[in-house]
Amino acid sequence: MQDTTKITQRTATAASGSPVRIFSFSGDITSTAKDSILSAYRELDGSTYYLLLDFTAVEYINSSGIAIIIQMLLDASKAGNQTVAIFGLSSHFNKVFTMVGINKYAALHPDEAAAIASI
Repeated sequence: MQDTTKITQRTATAASGSPVRIFSFSGDITSTAKDSILSAYRELDGSTYYLLLDFTAVEYINSSGIAIIIQMLLDASKAGNQTVAIFGLSSHFNKVFTMVGINKYAALHPDEAAAIASI
């Protein structure tokens, strides 16, 4: 397990022409990632309507990490004008995210192409 969570951001374009912000996570997502993840999200300041969360390079997520993701999704839900989708989860974490109900706030997709196509 790595101790550091890295977040890179980039912009893509949906088929509709809408800009899509992508947060790519790498490493482990644990309680130590809280400030960096929530700060990156809050820097969007409601200006991004489509947000994709890329977990392709994430090796481990503990319960604190899942709580951070849920907090971000709840914030997006409260904003009322943001659509969030998730892709790149391992089969294990796809099951975990579904069991804890994350899929009620963000659609889960196998890869980036499928996630962008859903917009």
